Amino acid sequence: MALQIAAKDGANIVIAAKTTQAHPKLPGTIYTTAEEIEAAVGKALPCIVDVRDEQQISDAVEKAVQKFGGIDILHCAYTIAKYGMSMCVLGMAEEFKGEIAVNALWPKTAIHTAAMDMLGGSGIESQCRKVDIIEDAAYSIFKKTKNFTGNFIIDENILKEEGIKNFDVYAIKPGQPLIPNFFLDDVPDATTKKVESHGDTAAVKDGKQERQPQPRSGPVEETFHIAKNSLNDDLVKATQAVYQFELSGEDGGTWFLDLKSKGGVVGFGDPPNQADVVMSMSTEDFVKMFSGKLKPTLAFMSGKLKIKGNMALAIKLEKLMNQMNAKL
Repeated sequence: MALQIAAKDGANIVIAAKTTQAHPKLPGTIYTTAEEIEAAVGKALPCIVDVRDEQQISDAVEKAVQKFGGIDILHCAYTIAKYGMSMCVLGMAEEFKGEIAVNALWPKTAIHTAAMDMLGGSGIESQCRKVDIIEDAAYSIFKKTKNFTGNFIIDENILKEEGIKNFDVYAIKPGQPLIPNFFLDDVPDATTKKVESHGDTAAVKDGKQERQPQPRSGPVEETFHIAKNSLNDDLVKATQAVYQFELSGEDGGTWFLDLKSKGGVVGFGDPPNQADVVMSMSTEDFVKMFSGKLKPTLAFMSGKLKIKGNMALAIKLEKLMNQMNAKL
């Protein structure tokens, strides 16, 4: 519905997705969506796009430019994996700043779709909201200027800003408890341990001191040694984040990179302050990533890297990696 309303307002719509044949239980394709938009007296261009294929993305952009003369707003559907979408939004918002607005939209609660019926079974719809809330939230984004970009938006929040107070109208069954969106998690829990940055470390937990083993000498320790030598006050001031690394495999364990403390601090064990970002991966992939042999985005999209916490701060870490590449 949001696309149809936008089309009536004069917007040209590009539907970039890979569904060309309707599923028996999941009806609709890029072509049927285009037909609905054109029926609403709008203009639409269906493009077959698998976001994992860079060439297909480039082709879709080229087709849009040829048909409509350009692109003003890019809306990312919430069905893309959360962190992958977040990284794409941040990167593209910066890359196309002033030209194309790029934002991400997430539902606060479960939305009733055919997919929810398949996953949740009979009766699940009573704990969901109608898709109308996503449509209305999306339309609120479409109405904004190109300067509104790089945002992670929750449907309910943006509609509250629009003055909406009664959200029962969006419920399948008003008054019923709603299923929260499982992908909207919180930042990592506060770190309860305190550690030093070098040597045999002592941790404090529940008032008792615990000894943490020294990390074995190896490529991970060498990587952090080079990272420490790359730190300076300007980098700390520009980043203002604490990163925690949960590494599996030889020379693994918990490591941290504190870019909030003066001069920056690295070490083995939990960080002295709450981590803003927690990254989990193998030691082998960690070394490859910091040496420039593995792109963080590719590592994440391929499942080699898992991220919790502030995605904007996770993106900032790439700047440090770029500085280190020549030294590793």
